[in-house]
Order: sequence, then structure tokens, then C-alpha cells
Amino acid sequence: MVKPHRNHMSKTVTIDARWLVGGIGTYTRNLLEQFHRYANGFNIHAIVRNRDSARVEKFCANLTVVDSPIYTLREQFLIARASRRSDLLHVPHYNAPLLHRGPLVVSIMDVIHLSSPAYRRNLRTSIYARPMLNAVARKADHVVTVSTYSKHEIVRALGIPESKVTVIPCGVGAEFGASSASSKFHDAARILGIRTPFLLYVGNLKPHKNVPTLLRAFAQLRNHGNLRHSLLIVGDDHRWKRSVLDECLRLGIRNSTILVPYVSQSMLPLVYAAADLLVMPSTVEGFGLPVLEAMACGTPVVASSAASLPEVAGDAALYFDPANPVELAAQIESVLQSGELLASLREKGLQRAKQFTWHESARRHLELYAQLLGLH
Repeated sequence: MVKPHRNHMSKTVTIDARWLVGGIGTYTRNLLEQFHRYANGFNIHAIVRNRDSARVEKFCANLTVVDSPIYTLREQFLIARASRRSDLLHVPHYNAPLLHRGPLVVSIMDVIHLSSPAYRRNLRTSIYARPMLNAVARKADHVVTVSTYSKHEIVRALGIPESKVTVIPCGVGAEFGASSASSKFHDAARILGIRTPFLLYVGNLKPHKNVPTLLRAFAQLRNHGNLRHSLLIVGDDHRWKRSVLDECLRLGIRNSTILVPYVSQSMLPLVYAAADLLVMPSTVEGFGLPVLEAMACGTPVVASSAASLPEVAGDAALYFDPANPVELAAQIESVLQSGELLASLREKGLQRAKQFTWHESARRHLELYAQLLGLH
């Protein structure tokens, strides 16, 4: 634990909490909740959108509402103005205000826009993501990221010194745990149209998530093996959904594949716990929260051997080459056909997930704030 410093009470840290969806949203929300329990004497101030003010106010009373859309010129002025009286500003994404005066911490989860072939030549990457990432990396006093893999990629892609980047892994929310609430799941399954037994994928449908490889492996098992499972895909992406559906039709698995665009935070642990297996097929991943969330719920994991996933899952998952659907199908089959292997992965996963807590993540963030403000 970091010991409170007598000068902390005069120090205000502002968190830009306008982005409360997806992985960044999970990260931001959990940090704010932990800061509410243990702020180590800091005064925490959050910038939020009006639609989120009521939910954030439950664990952060000091709010400023800024309804400017993200990725706009207007936010550059409004966020700088809203944080002008703070001693430190922490922006949990890369579009930080370049006009901000004072200590600035920026969280960069990954540089997928710069490293993945699917996005490198994208117009949005060229005119916004690349120049903004470079400018913010130099403007920030310090960069936080979530894995050693991401740190190496950030240093390589943005040309900043390693000493300027600190790795603070994500945690697993307390709501994720091995659940015996089968009756609640059956209610949820009826609402969502889920058929059991099922394999699970959680995430968006963007190219680096590598969903087509999962679909091909699943089709191989359904069409040429004895697999009776359905495949549940939890996540949505208007741009890429059509191509996923078309691939399902082409492979003959449309009737056994269920796409659910959104699952509430209260229902998601039940879905994880009811799945026989989570598959994480990404070619690039800054961290991979679904891996730990599934493990915390007692669900075995088969993951790609790429990027940060082996770093996060350790020896608690089976791995496959993300370019090889045949290898993925073999790993899925090996887990489902071996009760001993399934039980081993479940136990290893439960123990692995315990090593990642939002309390520890928040503690390390507060320690970094104190260092940057010269408090120890």
C-alpha cells in the first residue's frame, strides 16, 4: 500500500471519463471506482458526458460535464479548459488535449492503428491517428500501457524512451466469478436466444480480432466432426458485421452461429460461466480482457499465440497459430474431448485471474501520479 502523504490533500487529479464503452471504458470505470475507495489523499475530478454523469457520480462526486464528441477539434479546447485547475490530467486514450498546461498522463492501450496491415493505410489513420499518437506521446509527461508487448510496440512505433512508459496491467472485475446461478443464466439465454452447449467469443468484429479464422475452425468441427455446440459471438461492429454473416453462410454455419451485439455487465459473467470454452483468436491485442474474465468465471480458454495474449494468460490457456484454423479446431477439440484437460485449464485459469486486480492497478496509478507530482 502507498502511504498517504500530507501534501496529497491539495492535489487534484482529473480523469477524462467521457469514454465509458469497450475496453477503455472498463479500464476508466474501474479506476474511478477504486479511486473512490482508496484515493490516497488525492482529490479525484472526472470529466464526463451528460449521459454518464449519474452513474459516475456514484463513485466520483467532483464532476464536470463536457458533451463534446471524441476525436474532434472542439474537445481539444474544452478538455484543456475543464482540467485547467488540476494538478495532473490523466487521459485514458490517445486523443489528449495538446493545449493542456501541466502534468499529463496518457494511457495508450496499443498502437494497432499503426502496426496492423488492416489499418496502416486507412485514411483516418493517416490524417488523425498517426499524427495524434505521435504528438500526444511527446506531449505527455508519462505514458501508461497495459502489457509489456504494448510497451515495446509503443516505444518502437512512436520513438519515445522506454523510461517514459509504465506497464500497469488491467484487473478483473469483482462481478466475474465462477457462478452456480444456472437459473439466472437460463433466463438470460431465453432473452438472448442462446442455445447450449456453446463456444464463446467476446469482442468486436474488426479485422485484427480475426473472427474469420474462428468461423473456419468452427465450421470444420461442425461439418466434419462431432461437435454439437453452437458458437456465440458477443459483440458488434456495423462496418464488419455483414462480412461475418456472409462468411457464416459460405461456411454453412449460419444456423449454428448466434450473434448478440450487446450483453449487460450483470449478464456477461453468466454468459462466460455457461460457455464450455472461450476462444480469443486475435492477431493483435493490447491486453485481452475477455481472457481473464472468462478464466475468473471458470471457463477454459483457447487463445491465439500472438501479441500480448500469452503474456496475459500464461500457462492457463491453450494456444494456436492465429493464421491456422486447422490448429485452432484441433485445440478446441482437445479441450472438449478431455475432461482432465478441461478441469486443469479451469483450475489454472481461476488461479491466473486472481493475479490481476483493479485495486492493484489503481494503486499503481496513484503511485505514478505521486511520483510525477514530486510527492515521494
